[in-house]
Amino acid sequence: MKHTTVRDYLEGLVEHLEPGSRIPSERELCEQFGVSRMTVRQAVHALVVAGVLQRVQGRGTFVSRPRVDMQLRLTAFDDEMRRRHMSPSSRVLRADSRPAPAEVAAALEITAGDAVFYLYRVRLADGVPMSLEENWAPAALLPGLLEPAPPSSLYAAFLERGFPPSWGEDTIEATVVRAPDADLLGLPDGGAGLRITRRTFSSDVAIGYSRSLYRGDRYALWAPVSPPSPALAPPRREAPNRRTPTGAS
Repeated sequence: MKHTTVRDYLEGLVEHLEPGSRIPSERELCEQFGVSRMTVRQAVHALVVAGVLQRVQGRGTFVSRPRVDMQLRLTAFDDEMRRRHMSPSSRVLRADSRPAPAEVAAALEITAGDAVFYLYRVRLADGVPMSLEENWAPAALLPGLLEPAPPSSLYAAFLERGFPPSWGEDTIEATVVRAPDADLLGLPDGGAGLRITRRTFSSDVAIGYSRSLYRGDRYALWAPVSPPSPALAPPRREAPNRRTPTGAS
C-alpha cells in the first residue's frame, strides 16, 4: 500500500534524526512519492499514534523525544532518572510552611489548619522539564524538613527523620495541560498530561501528600499485571446413593 511505503521511509529517516528535528512537509512527501496528501497524512498519523512523531499546530511535524516508562513505585524522581542514565535536577518554585487546607489535612490525617511544609518544584531530566510536583508534609512530624534548603529527595529526608516510606496509594488521571503549567513544562497550551495524586505512608503514619503533573509526550505509564486468583471450586456434591432394585440381574 502506498501509505506503508511512506511510513517505512519516515521510520528509516527518524533513525538518523535527533529528537525535535522537523520531518519533510506533506507537500514535499507528496512530490517525492507521487501520492496524494491523504496518503501522506495516513502514514504520518500512524507514526504520531505510535509516539514516533509529534505534530505541532502551525509549525509542522517533528521527531518525538523518547518516552520514559514510569512504573508506580516508592522511589525518588532523582533515582528514577539516574536509573535511566539521565541527569536529574529541580527548580524550586516555592517552599514554605503554611496552614493545611481541608483536602491536604484529610490526606495527611491531621486537622485542617495544622502547619504543613509545602514544596513546589519543576523536575527536570537532562535539563528538560518532565513534571511539576507539589508536596505537603506534616510540620509537627518532620521538623526542619525544608532547612537549610529544600531536600533534593523528600523520601531520603523522611528516612533520615525516622519515617522510611513503606507504602502509598495513587490516583491517576489523564488531563489537558493549560497555561501557566504548560509554559513551565515546555508544552503547547492544551497538551496532554498525566496527573498523579499520592499519599505516602511510613507504616500506618501518613507522611506525605503530593500532586504531580507529568508531560504526556515524555511519559508512558507501565504497570505489571497478574491474573486474578483462581475462583474457588464449588463444593463437590456427593452422588445420591443408588440402590440396585431387588431382583435385578
